[in-house]
Amino acid sequence: MCADSIYPPGRSDRLQTVFDYHQATKHRFEAFAPGPGFLDWATQPDPFRRYAGARLIPLETVVPTDEPRFDDIFTPGQMPAAAPLTLQTISQLFYDSLALSAWKSTGAARWALRVNASSGNLHPTEGYLLCGPIEGLCEQPMVCHYAAQEHALEVRAGFDRARWDSLCSGFPEHTFFIGLTSIHWREAWKYGQRAYRYCMHDAGHALGALSIAAAGLGWQTRLLDDLGTDELARLLGTMQPHTSEPEEPDMLIACLPAQAVDPLPELPVAALQAFESLTWLGRPNQLSPAHVDWGIEAFAALVRKPRGECAYEPFADPPQSWSPPPRAVALRPVVRQRRSAVAMDGQTRLSRADFYRMLDRTLAVTGRVPFNTLPWKSQLQLALMVHRVDDIPPGLYLLVRDPAQTAVLEQAFTQADPWHKPPGCPEQLPLYCLIERDTQAAAREISCRQDIASDGCFSLAMLAGFSGPLERYGPWFYPRLYWEAGMIGQLLYLEAEAAGIRSTGIGCFFDDPMHEVLGLADWCFQDIYHFTVGGAVEDTRLSTLPAYE
Repeated sequence: MCADSIYPPGRSDRLQTVFDYHQATKHRFEAFAPGPGFLDWATQPDPFRRYAGARLIPLETVVPTDEPRFDDIFTPGQMPAAAPLTLQTISQLFYDSLALSAWKSTGAARWALRVNASSGNLHPTEGYLLCGPIEGLCEQPMVCHYAAQEHALEVRAGFDRARWDSLCSGFPEHTFFIGLTSIHWREAWKYGQRAYRYCMHDAGHALGALSIAAAGLGWQTRLLDDLGTDELARLLGTMQPHTSEPEEPDMLIACLPAQAVDPLPELPVAALQAFESLTWLGRPNQLSPAHVDWGIEAFAALVRKPRGECAYEPFADPPQSWSPPPRAVALRPVVRQRRSAVAMDGQTRLSRADFYRMLDRTLAVTGRVPFNTLPWKSQLQLALMVHRVDDIPPGLYLLVRDPAQTAVLEQAFTQADPWHKPPGCPEQLPLYCLIERDTQAAAREISCRQDIASDGCFSLAMLAGFSGPLERYGPWFYPRLYWEAGMIGQLLYLEAEAAGIRSTGIGCFFDDPMHEVLGLADWCFQDIYHFTVGGAVEDTRLSTLPAYE
């Protein structure tokens, strides 16, 4: 069973503050979470961070090909052979994960879309490369910021080979690192106090995009979660003064073009301290002329992770895949054509086979991309409202991503009828029907009365184990729940594209009313992200332009 039940839980000060923040940033029928009453277009943040004075290294735009197949990279043992580490492959990694995917325009307005999804297309996530010498790219180790608009690397610092060898001691040959940070102001400008949640969703989307792009090159990724937040700031250079728009370090990912070794070693403390003496180049651009303080930086400081090994609880009963047959769909075109639907047509239907395939793909099967990047077992379960899936009755369903949680969930979901498997559901897929009935009105109402939640084939709520994991690991685990949600979201985006339809993340939903729909009466589980999948309505007023000339 999970810990405690009724808010406020009366925990330690730091953990209590996490519960307080989460409660304060819930949308309710009677009021939305604190936020701006209008969009101040004069202070709209620049979506592109640049470092004036830093040397720019252009990357290549690597045209997508028919290989590898989309389904192969999600099948352990079917991934392509590891590509060599070169300028071209580093270029492809960023091009297929954090780069621009297109420009949209209407009249005089013009804006960029990216491969990685973002709430409101505001893109708070910034990417960094930390590497040794790479053929065609650099002759010495360096730390670079990825400039998405230019598809280029800005060199923030260079350093000697001895310092790099000390940092990478014990890692496989050719290992390099990707760092992700968040500029919270980009989201807070539009969403106010709730924006921290969306920033962490977006960090998870970026993590999923990087893991999938790396797998397309035959590379593996691992989240280095023993690292402390302050140490990560030292590695990436974000501890430097950054005006009123700081970058909060989120995570460091090891990219392994060679055979991975598990577990990976920790980054040595002495090697991390050596980065304090680096000379950092470039001055960050000012994104807005004025700002509103929603308390997000103070909250982010509270949930920073200390250095130390994470004794994560392993799967007691790992999920299994039913191994649907692969399709003749290429990975890289799907990755780069990902789009967020702005409206659903209310008519498109999804086949039962494609529905089950999508849900199977979200399971953290041993060795499966992108969840093999995470060191913790799945903390999120999916509550689905099915509207238009062939041969599946409309209703409320639950995908149990951690089978060991089945009994706890059955007890928690007090509104459910007796659980049963839907028609034709593979035995390995832990999907259960809770209630058979039309859920369109409920889906629309719960997702801030947005038609997009009811007009698709299905919508879903991501339910995070909440009080239990936070009690077990600490306040710093809070953003990690959202990272996992973002990874699931990025995967659903791509699965929808591969099936010939579209999807979109929904950050605006009524938190506790969704809990009431499910009969959740305590803090064991919390709804942290919504998603919808269906047939998109294209906006013919918009023109689409290439990402890069």
